[in-house]
Amino acid sequence: MFAAEALKQHRTMFGQPLVVASMLIWPLLQLAATYYTLHPIAAGSAAAARWPLAADPAKLLGFLATGALAWAFFFSLVQSAWNFSYERTTGTLELLFLSPAGRLVLMLANGAGALLQNAWLLTCFLGAAAFGFGSLDVAGPWMYPVVLLALLLPAMAWGALLNSLMVFSRDSTFVYTVLDDPMWFVGGVRLPVFALPGVLRVLGAALPLTGSLAVVRGALLERQGLAGLAPALAWLAVLWVLLLAAAVLALRLGEARAQRTGGLRLV
Repeated sequence: MFAAEALKQHRTMFGQPLVVASMLIWPLLQLAATYYTLHPIAAGSAAAARWPLAADPAKLLGFLATGALAWAFFFSLVQSAWNFSYERTTGTLELLFLSPAGRLVLMLANGAGALLQNAWLLTCFLGAAAFGFGSLDVAGPWMYPVVLLALLLPAMAWGALLNSLMVFSRDSTFVYTVLDDPMWFVGGVRLPVFALPGVLRVLGAALPLTGSLAVVRGALLERQGLAGLAPALAWLAVLWVLLLAAAVLALRLGEARAQRTGGLRLV
């Protein structure tokens, strides 16, 4: 079921060479635009006293590159949830609910297919660039699987929740809007979290993107080991459980309502 749903999504959305090119070109353009916007301002102002890496081009680029990588993981799942509207208009959504396939498996597969196909090229490119420029500062090779899991598992749970909510919504455009600029802003993708007001830091802490970024940057750029990252990893584990539980709850509530009323709506 997992492989079939991922293959269906690949054939529907990722079959053209232009799509593959956009997986790398568009994120790199955003990365370059962010770097050349921040560096001239931060390096020549008092901001460098509070944020020292802003004055170092290599460290600033590493900070922004890790943000771009995590953003590619999580925002690809926002796009995946948004594309569930096509399932409703083509009638395949009703077929999914008539099938004996596990509902949560379908939600996870839809998100994982989008995640792997959106992020693999950028991950390979940024990884090769980081090794080539020597900008990584890692405690040991065992930290690379930790980084990968800190990105992959929370992102899959995030995608499962978004898909579970959007499968019962007729208008998913608002999700794309709300989780675009606001998510990268409060998540610390392009700016340090400590520079945000307290309320926004609290909102950002509730997003798995923020926790994943803390682990990725701590492991790859600050030479932190498992002991130093234990609080961030523990919080990510809590978020992972909560997201999956919320996805299961949304699916059960939505399907129970559909059986009573005949409409695919959550409330």
